[in-house]
Amino acid sequence: MKWGVLLVLILASATAVSWAEKDFEDDGEEYSSLEIPQLKEFSAFGDFLSYGFYQKSCPGVDGIIHRKVKQWFDKDNTIAASLLRLHFHDCVVRGCDASILLDYEGSERRAPASKTLRGFEVIDDIKAELEKKCPKTVSCADILTAAAREATVLIGGPYWMVPYGRRDGVDSIAKETELVPMGIEDITSLIELYQSLGLNVLDLVVLSGAHTIGRATCGVIQERLYNYSATGKPDPSLNPKYLNFLRRKCRWATDYVDLDATTPNKFDNAYYSNLPKKMGLLSSDSALYTDSRTSPIVKALAYQPSIFRHQFAVSMAKLGNVQVLTDLFEGEIRTKCSCRNSP
Repeated sequence: MKWGVLLVLILASATAVSWAEKDFEDDGEEYSSLEIPQLKEFSAFGDFLSYGFYQKSCPGVDGIIHRKVKQWFDKDNTIAASLLRLHFHDCVVRGCDASILLDYEGSERRAPASKTLRGFEVIDDIKAELEKKCPKTVSCADILTAAAREATVLIGGPYWMVPYGRRDGVDSIAKETELVPMGIEDITSLIELYQSLGLNVLDLVVLSGAHTIGRATCGVIQERLYNYSATGKPDPSLNPKYLNFLRRKCRWATDYVDLDATTPNKFDNAYYSNLPKKMGLLSSDSALYTDSRTSPIVKALAYQPSIFRHQFAVSMAKLGNVQVLTDLFEGEIRTKCSCRNSP
């Protein structure tokens, strides 16, 4: 693979901007290097997806998706993180085929792992508008992929071009959602999962940076707070001050807590700056900093926000092209995203 310029990033102590950043120091390492691939290196996605796929059949599709996502975002800005998460859940299982949107007994959408997913109404709203303009033309898979991009931009993240031409899957199996990471996996398991999707270690660390926004249910971290590895004690890798904060915040397992304790409503690289301070909410977040395969990337991104933004666009573009259906004999173009077309 052709790589871009080698970046030598000087690591310095972060400036305290809130209670959560006080009295924490990095590990004393001064340098970290990271090779960053250029976006153009991932623009070749075969002969089937293309930027002009709907140019004649449904002109203006991007504008409609943008307008609809913005309408929902203006009413509730937390929908941005939800759309990113919905897209990720979709692509991890069977590729980016909108199988997560199918709603019937035994589908991915009905699985325990999907219980807290949101954003389905947004996709349905976009689909209904597009069906009026271009019936039976724009796939739900393309809509979900583009909606995740629009959500990223609205929350302050980078823009990337989304090629179109995905078809919608016709199968959705609840048990397959066991593939979706739940925040407790070790780094080896995560690397293997990402490799199975055609993604690499850099993509793993960068896409984890989506945790710069959004929330998690307190139930996910209960064991870290009170009974880590059945010891009856909290996870020793958590900063004591952060631990006390989480215990106050998480009175009930059904409560929610921000994934990024310092700037939860801003798309930035604070997620990475939190990890050396032992302020990763999920155990898999914390592991990114302690594992030698991912730690150098975390350190680099923590001190180079522009590199994070660039690479997030690259990795999201790659994610959106995972195992897509493009052949006319694969899948279908659903007229309603929550159910398969009638025979």
